[in-house]
Amino acid sequence: MSRWLPLGLFYCLVYLGTGVSVPFMPAWFGSHGLTGAQIGLILSAPMLARTISGPLIALWADGFKLRRTPIMFLAMGATFAYASLSLVNGFWFWFLAWFIASSLFSTLPPLTDVLALRRARLDGFGFGWPRGLGSVAFIISNLVMGYLLTRLSKDLVLIWTIAAALATGLAALVLLPGDRVSEEGSRLQSRDRWHGLGDLLQRPLFLWSITASGLIQAAHAFYYGFSTLVWQAQGLPAATIGMLWGFGVAAEVAFMWFAEGWRRRLGPEIMLVLGSLGAIVRWIAMAFSPPVPILFGLQVLHAFSFAATFMAVLPLIERYSPPRAASAAQVLNSALSGGLLIGLAMIVSGPLYDGFGARGYLAMALIAGLGFVAAVQVLRQGRLAPQGL
Repeated sequence: MSRWLPLGLFYCLVYLGTGVSVPFMPAWFGSHGLTGAQIGLILSAPMLARTISGPLIALWADGFKLRRTPIMFLAMGATFAYASLSLVNGFWFWFLAWFIASSLFSTLPPLTDVLALRRARLDGFGFGWPRGLGSVAFIISNLVMGYLLTRLSKDLVLIWTIAAALATGLAALVLLPGDRVSEEGSRLQSRDRWHGLGDLLQRPLFLWSITASGLIQAAHAFYYGFSTLVWQAQGLPAATIGMLWGFGVAAEVAFMWFAEGWRRRLGPEIMLVLGSLGAIVRWIAMAFSPPVPILFGLQVLHAFSFAATFMAVLPLIERYSPPRAASAAQVLNSALSGGLLIGLAMIVSGPLYDGFGARGYLAMALIAGLGFVAAVQVLRQGRLAPQGL
């Protein structure tokens, strides 16, 4: 356990921040007078820009000798950007501050994944153990803040987010290993980093892998944005809704912690296909507003639609990307699945909910179906060209 525990603690700090900022910062903006449309614009802008800002930040990060150094700088930069939200009022100032903070902080998980995947391979532990601790921290911070907000001001959300970002930056030098960006120990020149990115974009299996993952993860948009409203319309009490959310994340953590041997036997290509199939089944069933016992069963499929997809694409990216573009590869995947595609899917989810209610999940099943097609391409082409060239 000691080999992966420091990485796990670092993931905890990252997700203690996002576990509060993702669900509750909209409430902070709302408490300061912003409209729903303004909040939506603030939140969506860095997500949609991530396919550009993410790789650029990754190229910058690979210019350091140690992988943990840019992680520290990014966390500290996000700390100052989050803190600036409290200094001046106004939509455009908040828009800019949030854009910077979110763009910087959102690159921390994929850059940490690069480190953790390498250490897991070298030290012989399962990557799911440290990463799963991050998911546990997300749940805990979400529940704690939900409780505190029943008694305290929404300004606590921003204070917590700033403190978590600061702790993440300080802990990067203590908890993260001193792995070098380049195996030779020298800094990668800017020319080499740009060439690595160009090489990356010419690798079909890399592109198929991140496309499959991006589509499957984007199909969660309706669930993330409107499942609570759908369940409320079914007459489910708030306590049951909270348990449904928690049950899904618990299934995710259980998969990361206890399915390592099974994942290795099947291989990441098959796991990616299974993730897409789990998503298709889940969203089709959710479209028909099933009763509570079936809903809990469907929440188990979060282990496939999210966790299996996430855990499958990381080693595929590592396999099919050049070493000099490792950071850019993971960040580009994160930007596609957690930025552009899910941002677009979230935009259309609102009208789908207004027009069709729970039937909006059928559109998500269609997106997951496209992810299945891409995952089958990864499986088929990977067998023909195992090096991804």
